[in-house]
Amino acid sequence: MRLSVNRYGTLRRIYHFALAICLVSVSQAVLAATPRTIVAFGDSLMAGYQLRPSEGFAPQLEAALRAKGRAVTVVSAGVSGDTTVQGKARLAWVLAGQKIKPDLVILELGANDMLRGQPPAAAKANLDAMITAFRQKGLRVVLAGMLAQPNLGATYTKEFNALYPALAKSRGVAFYPFFMDGVAAVPGMQLGDGLHPTPKGVKVIVGRMLPLIERELDALGK
Repeated sequence: MRLSVNRYGTLRRIYHFALAICLVSVSQAVLAATPRTIVAFGDSLMAGYQLRPSEGFAPQLEAALRAKGRAVTVVSAGVSGDTTVQGKARLAWVLAGQKIKPDLVILELGANDMLRGQPPAAAKANLDAMITAFRQKGLRVVLAGMLAQPNLGATYTKEFNALYPALAKSRGVAFYPFFMDGVAAVPGMQLGDGLHPTPKGVKVIVGRMLPLIERELDALGK
């Protein structure tokens, strides 16, 4: 069965009109959603150590969320070398420096405490203080965990690894067990130092964390 030229032209116009309505509806839905701001608060793992500006955790997470139609801005607040002590010390002025009040913070600190062999109990206390400070500002918190390197000994490793899940449970915050999951010790996912993620590694981290971040954004409401 062959369509006449006129009928084909009519169907084509109807198709284009319907498509335009769908696109407008999608655009309006995105614009109607409340814009959200996420602060990625951490150390060099979040700061994008030796990566281009677009390749770090914050820009990749923002791009991934926007690709899903979410009106989200992700602020990079990662500082290379930071321990939990240093993170706690700069928390107030980082939040004070935001032009728009953030809605959610991803807290990723403790790796440098571990690499320096600092007491896990001290890191836990500092992280606990930061969670309290973020909550006092009305922010939801996602705690990103870290795992100790095995060469630090069984006792230290057990104590350090346990601090994150225990803290998340006691404070009732969303928890991502291991920030470097799918990246640590995986060929091609880390820089030559064996510690920091490559751009591809960051993409893996973002992809694995994305469902949790989306759930936390949804919990904020419209």
